[in-house]
Amino acid sequence: MTEPNSSAGNDLPGRAPAPSPAAAPVSTDAVRSSRFASLLLDSHRSLVGVGLCPPVWSSEDEAAAWLYEDAPFGLLVHDTSADPRFVYANRTAQECFGYSWEEFVGLPSRLSAGPGGQEDREALLAAVNDRGWADGYRGLRLAKDGSSFWIEDVCMWNLVDADGQRHGQAAVFGSWSPVSPAQVPVPGDPVA
Repeated sequence: MTEPNSSAGNDLPGRAPAPSPAAAPVSTDAVRSSRFASLLLDSHRSLVGVGLCPPVWSSEDEAAAWLYEDAPFGLLVHDTSADPRFVYANRTAQECFGYSWEEFVGLPSRLSAGPGGQEDREALLAAVNDRGWADGYRGLRLAKDGSSFWIEDVCMWNLVDADGQRHGQAAVFGSWSPVSPAQVPVPGDPVA
C-alpha cells in the first residue's frame, strides 16, 4: 500500500490536485496521527454528547490505527474548502466506495453522491452547519464503478479543535446496502 501521506494518485485525469497539506484537518498522515484521532473522537464526543465508539485501545496512536484499519463502520472526512475534498477515508469506506486511499484523498466529496443523492446530501451538510452535527441520515451514494448503494445510520459532525477552530466535517455510517436499479431515484424525486 502506498503510504497515505503520499501524493500518488492525486493527479488522476479529470481530477484537480489534492489540497495542500495546510488544507488538511490536522495531518495528511491521518492514518497514524494520534492528533487526528483525537480531533475526530473529541469533536464527536463534544458535539454529539457520546463517544464515537467504545474505547478499545490503550493509546491515541492505537486509536488512529483502529479507526483506519479495523473500525466496523465507514468513516470519511472532508476539509473546509469551498468545494470540500476528502482528506480521510478508512478501510471500510474505501471498500464500500471502491476507491483506494490515493483515489479518495483529494476527491471532491460531492462526487460521493450521484445526481439522485445531491439534494439530500446538501440538506445534511446544511443541518451540520446549523447545529454542529446531525444523525439518522440515510443517503444514496455512488461507488467508483458507477453502482449505487445506501449509507445508513449516518452521523456527521464538524471537526472542531479545543480552540474552536473548524477543520472540516466527518461522517460515520454504521451500515450500507446495495441499491437495485429500480430503487435509484431520478433528480428531483424525494429520496427514501
